[in-house]
Amino acid sequence: MSLTEAQRAEIAAHGQETFSTRRPTVAALEAMLYAPQEVLDHGFLRVIDYMGDDAAIVQAARVSYGRGTRKVSEDAGLIRYLMRHRHSSPFEMCEIKFHVKLPIFVARQWIRHRMASVNEYSARYSILDSEFYLPDPAHMAAQSEVNRQGRGEILAPEAAAEVLDILREDAMRTYRDYERMLDGENGYGLARELGRINLTLNTYTQWYWKIDLHNLMHFLALRIDPHAQYEIRVYAEAMLKILHAWVPTTAAAFEEYRRGAVTFSASMMAVVRRMLAGEVVEQAGSGLSRREWDEMMATLQAPTP
Repeated sequence: MSLTEAQRAEIAAHGQETFSTRRPTVAALEAMLYAPQEVLDHGFLRVIDYMGDDAAIVQAARVSYGRGTRKVSEDAGLIRYLMRHRHSSPFEMCEIKFHVKLPIFVARQWIRHRMASVNEYSARYSILDSEFYLPDPAHMAAQSEVNRQGRGEILAPEAAAEVLDILREDAMRTYRDYERMLDGENGYGLARELGRINLTLNTYTQWYWKIDLHNLMHFLALRIDPHAQYEIRVYAEAMLKILHAWVPTTAAAFEEYRRGAVTFSASMMAVVRRMLAGEVVEQAGSGLSRREWDEMMATLQAPTP
């Protein structure tokens, strides 16, 4: 992870600051504040601030005047009920703010999650660093033959090495041109807002990303899925660890009812009921398309030990 000494000193100084407060705090998350977690080759993720905890969700759901005196098991039961029945507004009462360093192509995929506040590093104002994401050969794969937006077989070592050379040389060449275009003495003095258009999508950018708990869990449900692109999934996996530190009861309910659960259509449920009644059902007579049938059967199939 590429942090300058000045950045490390700034983070260390920030971590030494303490503030007295009357609002609830979470010890496990307080211990993680400001500290960058390494992601990919030059990226990181760190928590800058947060508001609320598990008790805040319960308080909002009950519209109570304080944190309450009910047992922890009762609060957990309520949170599980809210998660199970998709009652989202109590979870929106909690918020968290991240500082993320990520490749531009990951940022463009990430920004599709619109229910967040974002402030990105400005390449109109500042000059981007010469840092580029280069995938590990273990993650360099050919285009999937069955999934238009997925990966297939891992490239042979020789091919992977050649592709890495192309990615590295292109990134370095375009960055050299970027510097030359911006240079007012030995280059062209081009405006930064124009010079940036030459950079490759694996160039790293940074942003602050603030989101409520409900929408964070929606982000995680999509991005920790095994079908999600690896380069965004690793950020989601780091966030999932933070979720468990921040709101452990909610995180457990999320694992149970969102991450570990599946959704069947009404037609799929009708087929399952017929099967449970002892009927032998084939795809042709199920009322499901071949793709729906295959997805349902893959879900129903017992996992391999």
